[in-house]
Amino acid sequence: MKTSIEKVDFLIIGGGVAGLRAAIELAPRGRIIVLTKDKFTESSTGYAQGGIAVALSDEDEVGIHYEDTIKAGDGLCNEEAVRILVEEGPRLIRELISWGAEFDKEGSNLSFTREAAHSKKRILHSHGDSTGKELERVLINKVRSFPSVVRYDFAFTVDLIVVNNRCIGASVVRRNELINIFAKSIILATGGTGQLFSRTTNPPIATGDGMAIAYRAGAVLQDMEFIQFHPTSFYSLSAPQFLLSEALRGEGAVLKNINGEQFVQKYHAMADLAPRDTVARAIVSEMVNTGANHVYLDLSPLDNDFVKKRFPLIYSTCLQFNVDITHDLIPVSPAAHYIMGGVKTDLQGKTTIEGLFASGEVACTGVHGANRLASNSLLEGLVYGSRTGKSAAEYAVNVQGQDSFQIRNQERPKPCELNLDEIKTSLKQMMWEKVGIIRCEESLKAAKAKLKEWDFITKAHFLSRQELEVKNMLTTAQLITDSALLRDGSIGAHYRSDIKGRGLNWRSHTECHREKGTTWYSEQ
Repeated sequence: MKTSIEKVDFLIIGGGVAGLRAAIELAPRGRIIVLTKDKFTESSTGYAQGGIAVALSDEDEVGIHYEDTIKAGDGLCNEEAVRILVEEGPRLIRELISWGAEFDKEGSNLSFTREAAHSKKRILHSHGDSTGKELERVLINKVRSFPSVVRYDFAFTVDLIVVNNRCIGASVVRRNELINIFAKSIILATGGTGQLFSRTTNPPIATGDGMAIAYRAGAVLQDMEFIQFHPTSFYSLSAPQFLLSEALRGEGAVLKNINGEQFVQKYHAMADLAPRDTVARAIVSEMVNTGANHVYLDLSPLDNDFVKKRFPLIYSTCLQFNVDITHDLIPVSPAAHYIMGGVKTDLQGKTTIEGLFASGEVACTGVHGANRLASNSLLEGLVYGSRTGKSAAEYAVNVQGQDSFQIRNQERPKPCELNLDEIKTSLKQMMWEKVGIIRCEESLKAAKAKLKEWDFITKAHFLSRQELEVKNMLTTAQLITDSALLRDGSIGAHYRSDIKGRGLNWRSHTECHREKGTTWYSEQ
């Protein structure tokens, strides 16, 4: 394989909302490379249907948005991180609009909807249910306006280059070439881990790569046990899984079991608009009680024309699989959706490794606590992408130049003789069954034992995308499982059927480190 070296001022790994917003912040300050492991428009951002939460309506206040976020986080939010999110969000949304973002309106006013656990209508949406695509369009167009930004697609980051606990670059495979890219500041914005589970709303690229490479580099990861499972993804043995936005229930859709009975009110006073973790567990309980593989989402209370106009993407997608959502019951079941934990950062995106920053779903500022409030993820990408870009720029001012560090001869990878597709399928099924919505010590220990059998793969040297993805998935799965075992109580999205109370250490955070293992950390 051909090898080469490149030097830039800033390297951004990931091209979703967080990475793009960081690139915009950095563009006037030096030369930037933005890496995406697939095509440039493939990220979790583009799949976000429901919208973006922001306190801009006349009936809303940032203080109310703050309280809703804190409540959803179930006692583990970083309160300062939440304050920053809700206070800086409105300005950044107005900025997006000035760049050409088109949000849906009622007359001349912005149109807001409500989603689960929000006490006000504060969800902005675009083209009905294609909000992520609109943000992606606007941010990509803005990035393209800067000649200082170079984009490398189909570029897979093998590992970070770290010297004396300082990150100075990354080794990247692109089109049969190994490129060692050196930079003054490196930003991780690689998204989440949904592909670790057999049912997920996430795109195929969400294999936990950023978390795995940060862990191997020696960074601290925090709260990896907190996985949010979206209550409603389309269920069919003959159709791909796809998200059915929470905004459907925000507009009046209701959940019913296979007997046609509404049931969520039995589990929470807010019924269909209860927090996501509660609704997901309610659906699982109802599926067990009725012996079914799914429940139904019923949109019949809504006007047909309204449904088609408000949810055009969902309507057309379901129609492809012979489900007309204006009058048919939609089969749904939960799926892995978002990870609240990730690479530990401060409020400026700094990780525990000098020169390495992280933003978006790959990062953990503590803003989501134990359970993310619906539609706060795109807002987080904007707010903390911007802050991380500024922080990375400030750090780079004191870096004289990229190190002339000599990369040792790369170990030649041996051909992998394993059936990686089979391992990936087994891993996803095991994580769904043993480390999924409902966990216990027995299931988690069984998962840990199985992961130990595959541990040699996490230490192998690979250079192909398929091999590296499996390696990263196994690494991240170990961190999630170990953290879930350590947290001996139930809180937020982490539910232990064997320990339903919060546990003695519930106010503390779990941390994962390459040398120290998985331990407790408390800010109290």
